[in-house]
Amino acid sequence: MSGYVLHDYHRSSASYRVRIALNLKGLGYRRHDVSLVEGEQRSDAHLARSPQGFVPVLELDGGRMLTQSLAIIDWLDAVHPEPALAPADPLARADMMARALLIACDIHPLNNLRVLKRLKHQFEATDAQRDDWYRHWVAEGFAALEPMAGTGRYLGGDAPDVSDVCLVPQMFNARRFDLDLSPYPRLVAIDAALQALPAVSAAHPDAQR
Repeated sequence: MSGYVLHDYHRSSASYRVRIALNLKGLGYRRHDVSLVEGEQRSDAHLARSPQGFVPVLELDGGRMLTQSLAIIDWLDAVHPEPALAPADPLARADMMARALLIACDIHPLNNLRVLKRLKHQFEATDAQRDDWYRHWVAEGFAALEPMAGTGRYLGGDAPDVSDVCLVPQMFNARRFDLDLSPYPRLVAIDAALQALPAVSAAHPDAQR
């Protein structure tokens, strides 16, 4: 087992991505839970790991800290290249990044826990309004992602790539917030294929508790 320590929270989408990537690559790691609900991400100890106070943080042998899920996954792919999570072909890689960034940059930030809390505290949004906000942005993103899915078993074709790693947590959250997934049959089928992989199912939030 490597000396990696993953500072994460079980329901954090970004942390979920990194757990999937580590598992797909067969890399051992130790989890250190940082409770977002209890505000542990704002503790001095965690801010020393991540100046943003975000999870995940991957602590390497020797104490070096890596932050931001896609940066961590990119580093893992460079240092542990098999199985590759990014295609070598430049056009295929651009397509993969477009899918991954659609989720990680266009859907996820609008529905981050701190944004949902801001809606409630600054704008007095009710729980129902907060949930409608969440579903709106996921639905808008999934409507664009569905035709980008292609015809392969996964978003990445015959093997999972970074966009698949991003999809799984977003599908988990879509179900948590009761989004109707019937308009996205390709995404549902791809998610089911991914969930059948032991490396993916072992990263599920429920498996961390």
